[in-house]
Amino acid sequence: MTDTVSEPILGIDLGTTNSLVAIAGGTGPRVLAPEGENPILPSVVRFERDPTGRKAVVGEDARDRAHEFPHTTVSSAKRLMGRSVEDCAADLPYLGYAVVGGEHNTARIALPLDGPQAPPEIISPQEVSASILAELRARAERALGRAVTKAVVTVPAYFDDAQRQATRDAGRIAGLEVVRIVNEPTAAALAYGLGTARDAKRNEGVRHVAVYDLGGGTFDISILRITPSGDGDSGTAFYQVLSTAGDTRLGGDDIDNAIVRTLTEGIGVEIGPDAALPVESRRAIARFARAIKHRLSDEEAAEVRIDLGEGRVYERTLTRAELEAMMAPLVERTIAACERALRDAKDALDGSPIDAVVMVGGSTRIPLVRARVADFFGIEPYTALDPDTVVALGAAVQGAILGGDHRGALLLDVIPLSLGIETRGGAVAKLIMRNSPVPARATEQFSTSVDGQVSVKLNVLQGEREMAEDCRSLGEFHLTGLPPMPAGIPQLVVEFLVDANGVLNVRAAEKRSGKRAGIQIVPNHGLTPEEVDKMENEALEHAREDMTRHRIADLIVNTNLDLKWIGERFERYADKLSEADRGALSDLMRTARDLVSRAEADWSSVDADELYRTKDALDRASVPLQEIGIAESLKAEN
Repeated sequence: MTDTVSEPILGIDLGTTNSLVAIAGGTGPRVLAPEGENPILPSVVRFERDPTGRKAVVGEDARDRAHEFPHTTVSSAKRLMGRSVEDCAADLPYLGYAVVGGEHNTARIALPLDGPQAPPEIISPQEVSASILAELRARAERALGRAVTKAVVTVPAYFDDAQRQATRDAGRIAGLEVVRIVNEPTAAALAYGLGTARDAKRNEGVRHVAVYDLGGGTFDISILRITPSGDGDSGTAFYQVLSTAGDTRLGGDDIDNAIVRTLTEGIGVEIGPDAALPVESRRAIARFARAIKHRLSDEEAAEVRIDLGEGRVYERTLTRAELEAMMAPLVERTIAACERALRDAKDALDGSPIDAVVMVGGSTRIPLVRARVADFFGIEPYTALDPDTVVALGAAVQGAILGGDHRGALLLDVIPLSLGIETRGGAVAKLIMRNSPVPARATEQFSTSVDGQVSVKLNVLQGEREMAEDCRSLGEFHLTGLPPMPAGIPQLVVEFLVDANGVLNVRAAEKRSGKRAGIQIVPNHGLTPEEVDKMENEALEHAREDMTRHRIADLIVNTNLDLKWIGERFERYADKLSEADRGALSDLMRTARDLVSRAEADWSSVDADELYRTKDALDRASVPLQEIGIAESLKAEN
């Protein structure tokens, strides 16, 4: 697939643990990867010797086989970029390869490519990073079907001039012209449109943004000041990093390790503390730890089953509460860093509040992290964009601005298309109508349609059509842990809130149990103005048909509920009805079931008015039955 940008400028997040490449065009920024490939590239390089010289293997294969080639596999090279051996002293114990001093005592990597007895080959961290950048460039070229030579590359806000120049050098070695070095927190803000020209016009005056970045191995918090540039639509605002803080030894890996320790201790109890685990079991435990962490971000519990060999199996259930107890000290360390960053920026902030919090890094998906950050800053953090890709997306936005192709596709002045959720039967309940000005808020109450339902899936939709299949799904989330109740009894309150930057927060709560869930989305991400027009025109073209179909879908749901309630009472109290009432009600129930069955098979085979009249007649005919049921209940109570 090719892109419409004439001279694409890539956006690259050259990360310590993972790296990505993205591009921004008329539909907004998107991560690039050839079809079928994971867009996230592990920042790991294995060097090998082949007949043509030195060869670099980059990404998943290098990472997954690092234990086989510990001395020639290089990870976390970003920590060494532009630094001396003394600067890297704290990092060296955590690296699995040898680091030596090079020219001007800059850090170099010693690779025993010809065996432990031969002199090692010395390479620079820039060459390692260049291998990663070259792989990203190749991926982008395969995805776009064209050559690319320019990129915006991100770096941590605390990188000094030497580290930034080393990043440029790595790009040049990879055949890329690094047209701009952008701070990672600035890129994350740009991905949300914070500081673009349209954002500056909408939010006049200075804004302050906190970027909370919890990656695989490091944590960073940056406080930014965004000042409008005052040059109309031509540019972005001015970004200033007021303070940074963090912990270079704190990240998602530490959470994985906490889970591994818990599982290992449990296994030790079962097989004995001194029993040696086979290599395969140790690898399985590490894989399970990551998988459990991901699963418990969405679910309340996860089952663990590990084959220990020799016919032994370890099984247990790990709950979200247990994970949060393990994580709590780690999360509090990030909050302590946030406190330091705010303290350091106190004079510059001069009493101004933090206007937005942007979440970066895969570990920020964890509910405890999001909740604690929201509690600390007192505002709901931005989580609509994938935290693993948000920095690359922001770099791509900067590239589009430099290339003159940025159209502010992620920002909204009005809601371009209606927003709603899918209801039972595949219909759409619209909560915020198109052309509503932002910010916008709407609340609606729903219930369940199945007895004993303990989980509700909410599908958030964008579009003007009346059926979910004809609209664009923006995302799904589940409200779980509901107490089992009869259909129609739970009170589900769904709230849509679109803020001034066009970010949609959808929250759902069940009143009786207090259970809550939510999702955050950028609602027009990925749609061009032409696509919006097309969707509006299709809605007009199919309006009559869509309204009829929506009406029938609602009638099917409501008639089924009526049939259920009336059927249950009919079984209990039919003998107390007169013969005429009993026969009329039985006939109407049979007719309603037949119409519903036909409508479920083919909605167009049923007349909506006929179905409505049948349902209405059924409701009226059931009144005597309801009265008998109430009387019997009162009698039983007395």
